[in-house]
Amino acid sequence: MNNNYHVPVMLEECIDALAIKPNGTYVDVTFGGGGHSREILKHLGPDGRLIAFDQDADAQRNIPDDDRFTFVDQNFRYLKNFCRLHDAIPVDGILADLGVSSYQFDQADRGFSIRFDAELDMRMNQADTLTAKEVVNTCSETDLHRIFGVYGEIQNAKSLAKTIATARLNTPLNTIADLKNAISSLIPRGKENKYLAQVFQALRIEVNQELEALKDFLNQSAEVLGTGGRLVVMSYHSLEDRLVKNFIAKGKFSGEVEKDLYGNDKKPLDAVSRGAITATEDEIKNNNRARSAKLRIAVKK
Repeated sequence: MNNNYHVPVMLEECIDALAIKPNGTYVDVTFGGGGHSREILKHLGPDGRLIAFDQDADAQRNIPDDDRFTFVDQNFRYLKNFCRLHDAIPVDGILADLGVSSYQFDQADRGFSIRFDAELDMRMNQADTLTAKEVVNTCSETDLHRIFGVYGEIQNAKSLAKTIATARLNTPLNTIADLKNAISSLIPRGKENKYLAQVFQALRIEVNQELEALKDFLNQSAEVLGTGGRLVVMSYHSLEDRLVKNFIAKGKFSGEVEKDLYGNDKKPLDAVSRGAITATEDEIKNNNRARSAKLRIAVKK
């Protein structure tokens, strides 16, 4: 087990939120370093089951040796298919921790981090073909404007897109250093890290289709959960949190809740917690990643 892989954020709160039944069936859709999964297994009896998803090949080194555990090397957007394949529907609880693991950030060659120079990669799944390098070098200026504006929530997204489109005419932007140099004039003084983090977030979301995958996952989670089953989702930026919040509140990602013939809300889940749960000051001191984490809990009606 690789202990530097990822310190789980709000581990105790996540486990409490699942309200684990010893003989239940649970799904950890973001296995990563396996911290959450190992904790879930401690709460399961001999008849309990845990299925874990992770598309990152590196995560497979952390698989626990446990008969109750099944590993699925897929993106969680295929939740329903693989739960069906493993004869695990309905499930009693689903946990999703949407953060990129600190381990992935620390692998310089994966190109997730602004701290290292490397090829612009950012694929969570190394078998995928689309890389960040391809996005910055081949996407139209209009698409880049959308990617940085929507996924990065960057104020000067339009100038950023134009600057990149102009820079790549002379020479392709292949590495993190190439990209940083090309956009250096646009980076606000004193806010370099925050700005670059937003640029990287935008590219990462585009490369991995993270928001589309999250929507697919949320829709399927409502179908896979049994009545009274729990959905526990931790997100780290407002785009993800908004999708989770809307889905729990309305059963969809935008617009108003639909009503049935009798005027009842047509939505599969009810929120368990009022608003989002956030980490304690102590935890934030020990683990900076906890600062932006928001935990939401829902129960299947």
